[in-house]
Amino acid sequence: MKDTRRARAILGLLLATALVIMTVDHRTGDGSPLAPVKGAGTSVLGGVEQVGSGIVQPVGRFLQALLEAPGAQRQIEQLRRENDRLKQELAAQALDRRRSQELQHMLGAAGAGGYKVVPAQVIARRGAPGFEEAVELDVGEADGVRPEMTVLNGDGLVGRVIRVGPSTSTVVLISDPASAVGGRLEGGDEIGVVNGAGEYGRLLRFRLLDSTAPLTPGHRIVSFGSQRGVPYVAGVPIGVIEKVEATPGELTRIAYARPFADLTALGVVGVVVEPPRRDPRDGVLPVLPEPAAGATGGDPNGGT
Repeated sequence: MKDTRRARAILGLLLATALVIMTVDHRTGDGSPLAPVKGAGTSVLGGVEQVGSGIVQPVGRFLQALLEAPGAQRQIEQLRRENDRLKQELAAQALDRRRSQELQHMLGAAGAGGYKVVPAQVIARRGAPGFEEAVELDVGEADGVRPEMTVLNGDGLVGRVIRVGPSTSTVVLISDPASAVGGRLEGGDEIGVVNGAGEYGRLLRFRLLDSTAPLTPGHRIVSFGSQRGVPYVAGVPIGVIEKVEATPGELTRIAYARPFADLTALGVVGVVVEPPRRDPRDGVLPVLPEPAAGATGGDPNGGT
């Protein structure tokens, strides 16, 4: 019983002391004698708060990053797909521009020679029975294409049609060793035969039938033409002589020519569905650049 009374007395004393302290602190304001005690408490509690904040904030940011990671990954994937799409569109636009330029170039050459052509696109490169160098075109019978028609591009002769389907056709290139094209030297009537020389289409073999006719590097060859323009129409540029073999005592002369058409990178071509009314002769050959002032050299149409 004594302990209970003593405890109540102590509790009452503490409450009374607290009320006095609160009253003094309230009335004295900033000048309160208890300010140092209050500051110490604030510093201790503030430090605890800062420590807690320093621990909680990184954890919170980490948890937030985990929650947002799937969305961020989806956004990255979306941006990557959009980037790939834009790249494909740019590549397609560049390809369309290149094809358009090739088409205009080919139509210009066809117009210069008076050839009626069906434009076509090379869609595959493949061999054919009896031939090593052949390509597939995206035109066929439905487009008026028939076997044994001449194929050219804006630079020169490409080959001839050997097989035709409803919507596609196969063309053997002049670079094929089994191919044979009648050729004529520019500026004259000397003729010969052009065959593929292997060399992956880089060179053609030209056998000049008259061994006494002049034949030097720089001479240009055009197609001689077949009867009724089948399989080759006349006047299509074939190539430029690069080297001549020494063939003493032979009835013919052999030279190697670089083809005008890049037979290893064909795109837009034209199938000649109607030959010209007259032989264009050398009218389809590209214009030679003017020689520099004071320059001298051999005559490509005659000796040296």
